[in-house]
Amino acid sequence: MHALSLLSLRAPYLDTAADQLCFSLDLTERPALAEREVLVGGVSVRMRLLGASHQVFVGPVRETVACLPGATRGLPARLTRQQDAWDYDFSATTARLDPLGFSAQVVDILGRAADAEHSLCGVFPGSPEAVTAVVVEASDEACRTRLSWRTWHTYPQDGQIVSTHTTLEAR
Repeated sequence: MHALSLLSLRAPYLDTAADQLCFSLDLTERPALAEREVLVGGVSVRMRLLGASHQVFVGPVRETVACLPGATRGLPARLTRQQDAWDYDFSATTARLDPLGFSAQVVDILGRAADAEHSLCGVFPGSPEAVTAVVVEASDEACRTRLSWRTWHTYPQDGQIVSTHTTLEAR
């Protein structure tokens, strides 16, 4: 396991249901329970776990997936945007699993976060299956910088897992 990749968080799990998550690319820093900054492919990436999910800051991108009071609920299935000299591509899915399938997926998520060089994963008190995880990857194809990250937000009370995948590529 890499340093700082898995944390037991000391705060209540604030996400009450997957359908309460909101998406933003415009928010400033929210209060974080944990934060990790890494250099990936020469680019600084800040991963932040919130009491209400995550933020990832890279260059001009300030991705937030969280329960946000007053914001429109729901995550886009797909969103693309050009920001400064970057192409941004985000996708999200929600799966509802039976208890055994849910537990197996949480074990897989924890393993992916533990094995990744650049990750931040928090387990919330009250349930070892209440998890928020961010895993950052990099590749450099044909001299073009490309980053990607995956996140998972688990909801043991209803067997739901929200998965996101983001790609950020320099133009």
